[in-house]
Amino acid sequence: MTAGDSSPSSPSSASIPSVPSIPSSAPLTDWSAFQYEIYLNGTTGAVPSLPTDLTALERVAEERLDPGAVGYVAGSAGDGKTARANRDALDRWRIVPRMLRDVERRDLSVELFGTRLPTPVALAPVGVLSIMHEGAEPAAARAAAGRGIPFILSSASSTPMEQVAEAMGPDAVRWFQLYWGRDRDVTESFLDRAAASGYSALVVTLDTRLLAWRPRDLDRAYLPFLHGIGTANYFTDPAFLAGLAKPVAEDLTAAVLRFVSLFNNPGTTWEDLAFLRERWKGPMLLKGIQHPDDARRAANAGMDGVVVSNHGGRQVNGAIGAADALPPVVDAVGDRLTVLFDSGIRTGDDVFKALALGAKAVLLGRPYAYGLGLDGQAGVDHVLRCLLAEFDLTLALAGYRGPAELSRDALTRA
Repeated sequence: MTAGDSSPSSPSSASIPSVPSIPSSAPLTDWSAFQYEIYLNGTTGAVPSLPTDLTALERVAEERLDPGAVGYVAGSAGDGKTARANRDALDRWRIVPRMLRDVERRDLSVELFGTRLPTPVALAPVGVLSIMHEGAEPAAARAAAGRGIPFILSSASSTPMEQVAEAMGPDAVRWFQLYWGRDRDVTESFLDRAAASGYSALVVTLDTRLLAWRPRDLDRAYLPFLHGIGTANYFTDPAFLAGLAKPVAEDLTAAVLRFVSLFNNPGTTWEDLAFLRERWKGPMLLKGIQHPDDARRAANAGMDGVVVSNHGGRQVNGAIGAADALPPVVDAVGDRLTVLFDSGIRTGDDVFKALALGAKAVLLGRPYAYGLGLDGQAGVDHVLRCLLAEFDLTLALAGYRGPAELSRDALTRA
């Protein structure tokens, strides 16, 4: 039986880690106050334009947005077993609230790679956001920056990385996600551009060396890349352009075919990581880790962190739920690497559970993409405020003042 299968012991007051008291002068954000902002606005007859239950966003997006675009974001590998497993894995854990603890002053902040962040949430890399809204990545990035939340830009973005960085401003925290393709010159150029644009961490996605069998996209024959969407970083890259006989504007088909030829890269191995580690000077994380042995190999390869993730169920149908993979990975490398989590996060209690299981922070994906599609930057901001308000309230009502106090003792298995 793995650590993820065993039920935690009953919590006691002695089991809760001591944390420094929060100075009365500390500048804290009362994320929970968003609920009263909504109620007060309601006295004038105003109600939120988007659901405050973030699990309802997909349904609303299905009703209002282009079906091909929503299908691309919402779709999963195969018949969706892994996407369902992600929700089931989170739902099997239940919070055990504790009473009569002083939770008046709460601090949601965490430190990641030497930077103090106001919350344990970052926006996950989601590609081709222009199919959801014309504001695309810059709109989502501005919403994140406005709340002090890291934005992770996908290699497959609709907007060049330099423009997204400019939209965020010089002091915003941004990371770059790398789809590790066949052409090393292009990879090196991406790393150089990202570093020059102020992306402070590199997130290397390992689970998408080939695209999975995705019936929802296949049934519509819908793949944005073949229309030159989601290729902005490539079509503005000097190393990529050097491999074309003609400029992109003169021969889009040739540019798309070159992109396709270098995107798939199933031959890479652990030994190849040295190439990236030598060329990226900042923190480097491997995304897609689901087995503790792979987490150990990541640590041995000099990585700074891992993201426990199954790509939201988009790659291997029938795979383990991400929250079932999290505890064994934390047990294996939590003292050596920063462990982050994604795949299935939809609510504030999901954030609570992931942190209690050992993640230092979570990445939010599909919900913010739906918010973007429905209301642009304001929609992303709405999603962030809802998630963080619910997480803040869940913490307080369960008897905790911040992420530092959470452990598996806060949970039990259903």
